[in-house]
Amino acid sequence: MLDQKTIEIIKSTVPALKAHGVEITTHFYKIMFANNPEVQGFFNMDKQASGEQPTALAMTVLAAAQNIDNLGMLLPAVKKIGKRHVELGILPEHYPIVGENLLLAIKDVLGDAATDEVIDAWGQAYGVIADVFIQVEQEIYASQA
Repeated sequence: MLDQKTIEIIKSTVPALKAHGVEITTHFYKIMFANNPEVQGFFNMDKQASGEQPTALAMTVLAAAQNIDNLGMLLPAVKKIGKRHVELGILPEHYPIVGENLLLAIKDVLGDAATDEVIDAWGQAYGVIADVFIQVEQEIYASQA
């Protein structure tokens, strides 16, 4: 679990996520597809082009930041997203790819505001959030076996 300081740092980024969230996630997808083209097939390119997918991810990241001290609030959304991930064949090994590129996008878009402390906090938070997704998805995979 996250310590109180990390939670406070994540919550302090909420205004930046409100202002720049879609810019971060749009940049995230561009750099992830460049750095890890093998994951591109998991994504709907029409929803990329329309901005629907970056906007949805931005809202998810914002919700995670706002509820970082009570991630249970996000469980209904996680279960819905998890079902889609299972349909696509997303596996635990895909999460580090997303995390690495998301942190790069945060740093690129927020620049100096994304201090080492902020990036470290988001790295920790992403790990916890990814673990929640992985657990939910493993349960879905198991129920389908």
